[in-house]
Amino acid sequence: MLAVRYAIYFSPAKDHPLTERASRWLGRNAFSGTLYNDHADYAGMTEEPRRYGFHATLKAPFELAEKYSEAELVAALTEFTSEKQVFDIPRIVIDALGPFFALVPDRIYQPLQDFAAEIVDHFDRFRAPLSETDIARRRPQMLTESQRQNLSLWGYPHVMDDFRFHMTLTGRIDEAEQPAVRYMLSAQFSEFVDKPLTLSGLALFIEEERGAPFTVHSWHPFAEPPKKDAIP
Repeated sequence: MLAVRYAIYFSPAKDHPLTERASRWLGRNAFSGTLYNDHADYAGMTEEPRRYGFHATLKAPFELAEKYSEAELVAALTEFTSEKQVFDIPRIVIDALGPFFALVPDRIYQPLQDFAAEIVDHFDRFRAPLSETDIARRRPQMLTESQRQNLSLWGYPHVMDDFRFHMTLTGRIDEAEQPAVRYMLSAQFSEFVDKPLTLSGLALFIEEERGAPFTVHSWHPFAEPPKKDAIP
């Protein structure tokens, strides 16, 4: 039996300009499966994030608990997003998180932190317990105490107070090359950085078997905020 995994990620909608730009940069569109060679010279740099597709992790990949079906997970996500309103991250930038680059908020925004924590908690009932192999893969000996507790409680170390919203654009970049890569990425994503990023929905991603590319199973929009009355 294939070890199918699901993940709840933020992704802009399929037709959003950022989805198109990032997909072409990474070399694959997670919605359509379309492969691109626009940036073939940087294919080595984008190999790792290409498999996952353009996204920000909110509920990290998990196998489904035996008592739940895929349909029940989809229904729960549909219900959850229908009760949330579209909101903005006020400003996103290109930054290095250790050895890799990502689109990230320019600072910590507590409403975003709280929202991410709510997703981790709300959908944890659908997650099957981690195997010993999965735990070892996370190298718990290299994690902080809070990250080890997160791994034990939530199946992923980088949640709750250890969460930082990021949309990965590269794999590991040598320190000496980072200034040039930062400059190049800032140019590639110039129309999106130093501006708000609207969170308008969540995507359910699926990995059909371990090591396969993650693809978008379904995208679930948030409710639009109520329109303000026009000024007479």
